[in-house]
Amino acid sequence: MSDSTNLCLACGLCCSGTLIGFVQLGSEELPVLRELLDVENSNGEGFFLQPCKKYCDGCTIYSKRPKQCAKYECELLKSVEQKEIDFDTAIETIQVVKQQKIAIEKQLALLPLELKSESFYFKMVELNKLFQKNQSESSLPQTHLNLMSDLAQLERLLSKRFGVSFF
Repeated sequence: MSDSTNLCLACGLCCSGTLIGFVQLGSEELPVLRELLDVENSNGEGFFLQPCKKYCDGCTIYSKRPKQCAKYECELLKSVEQKEIDFDTAIETIQVVKQQKIAIEKQLALLPLELKSESFYFKMVELNKLFQKNQSESSLPQTHLNLMSDLAQLERLLSKRFGVSFF
């Protein structure tokens, strides 16, 4: 297997709902994918929300994955393919993101916030809107300020290394 394939299979941040909030499906994909996934319909097209139900520490439908999934290449993957960074550095970056995500999710579990989405990506969008409403940082509790700081740090890493932004 190539470094690119190994990197994607080791990462899974696009499938877990960290980098992407949903996957758009073409009408030609719907018959097969309806049997594999919970597909939502929209104007004859389909989509499913992340995290992908077929992702469990690796894609369980990799050979039958949707076209959008097969075509997706984050900036980290492109950097490895173009030899701008090596495979081990990319894996380290992925681990840092996963650790930051876990830390943020632990903070969220302790806060009295009700977020609507299962997707980490959309949770971050919701939090950003919530924090923008309450822009006066002096009125926010320290736990919220810590969370805002951690989100901003993760946002910078995702933007710089993966080319993804949820703010």
